[in-house]
Amino acid sequence: MDIEQFRKAGHQAIDRICDFNYSVEKMDVVSSVEPGYLRKALPSEPPEQGEDFSKIADDYQQLIVPGLTQWQHPSFFAYFPAACTFEGVLGDLYASSVTNPGFNWSSSPACTELEAIMTDWAAKLLGLDKAFLNSNETGGGVVQTSASDSVLTATVAARSLYSKLHPDVSQDKLLFYTTSQTHSVGAKAALILGIKVRSLEVNLSDNFGLRGETLRNALEEDIRAGLHPFIIVATIGTTSSGAIDHLNEICVVAQEYSLWMHVDAAWAGVTLSCPENREICHLSFVNRYVQSFCVNFHKWGLVNFDASILWVRNREYLTDALDVTPPFLRTAQSDAGTVIDYRNWHLGLGRRFRSLKFWFVLRSYGVEGFRQHIRKGIELNKLFSSWVSSSTLVELATSPSFGLTVLRMKAPKHPTASQDFLTRKLFECLSARKDIMVTQTVLQGIFCIRFAFGAERTEERHIVAAFNLLCDEARKVNEEFKIRNAEHDKVITVKSLRN
Repeated sequence: MDIEQFRKAGHQAIDRICDFNYSVEKMDVVSSVEPGYLRKALPSEPPEQGEDFSKIADDYQQLIVPGLTQWQHPSFFAYFPAACTFEGVLGDLYASSVTNPGFNWSSSPACTELEAIMTDWAAKLLGLDKAFLNSNETGGGVVQTSASDSVLTATVAARSLYSKLHPDVSQDKLLFYTTSQTHSVGAKAALILGIKVRSLEVNLSDNFGLRGETLRNALEEDIRAGLHPFIIVATIGTTSSGAIDHLNEICVVAQEYSLWMHVDAAWAGVTLSCPENREICHLSFVNRYVQSFCVNFHKWGLVNFDASILWVRNREYLTDALDVTPPFLRTAQSDAGTVIDYRNWHLGLGRRFRSLKFWFVLRSYGVEGFRQHIRKGIELNKLFSSWVSSSTLVELATSPSFGLTVLRMKAPKHPTASQDFLTRKLFECLSARKDIMVTQTVLQGIFCIRFAFGAERTEERHIVAAFNLLCDEARKVNEEFKIRNAEHDKVITVKSLRN
């Protein structure tokens, strides 16, 4: 493909992307393809001769698009809201048009310097302390692929520091703390590094947030057993329930016992952009005690995947653990200590020019536009959860959290089936539909259904439709098992809400 052929194909691609976005709301949320559909449609080997790109582009439309789950759809309420802004698309386009692997400053000065500035912009947007700024030259931020890499990188740094301070402690005595609500990234990091992990129990009475007393009791028990706890992963907005660990308590305990404190705020961390959310997220304790902090902007934060930022209070702990500099990677600037070499801040060597899409998004939306986006998701969730609270069919399983509502079927007064069984049946009914997508979770053995809000395209009319659909399916489940409620929920309309 020459330049002019690329220009033509690029125009066509943009047109088709625009057409896709115009029509996405009319599409099914869930793909209808069967497992293995693509292997049946594609040849088993690459072509001997090159093909015309117009045919390749047409095959994308005919074979790939039907196999996509439409995360951008306004009725996608599964997992987490996923960013897919046009600014982010253009950032990825420009980034992929140049070769800038960014493993050291001299390989790509713009890639390195823009990342240092963008992670500072993001830190200031969220209200993080100046200790986490690259411009402070002590701590700083780095863009990772995901929270999984952020947790793993922080754990490597924490382990290295602990081993340096306690050289006589063998690795099989090290202990990694999570909670029963911590995302699987914690357990995966421990698995990869071959470290023992203990999951601390949390309770519904505490909204599934970890308490300081629970951590202290575990520390005392494990230390008596000859183990050496060295890191805890706390969470602001757990995936299952949206729980916020009681950082005001556990940060103090962690400092007393010299634990590395990592906070995973992958989904809910962007809510810190709105000052009214900072107290409930214990931001003052993050700024005072936490060693590392992670937010996924590719979830609710408008920056297209992958775009996770890891901030550390002391960058030397990262570079001491990860710095491998063979002669061919040495540069005059690095030797002089005047630049950041981001290869020493993460597990890989080369890296993508991700900071471009941060730059495009944050400039285009501005701080106020970003805050409006977050506040809209929170308000939609408040509205939806209020309907659940007043429903005769479903009920809240735990307190709503920012853009997340977790619910279950209401217990029947004259049961012919258990509440848990009915909730599972409701989830089966919702999962069989193509016009909506939600996900399941289990909280203390209780089966629940999650509705996650915050997608850019989701408006009030979409959550009205989602709640009415939820109630319709719940009625069908009740009728199937001969369960009658005192009165059926009324159909909600946008007009009635505004009145």
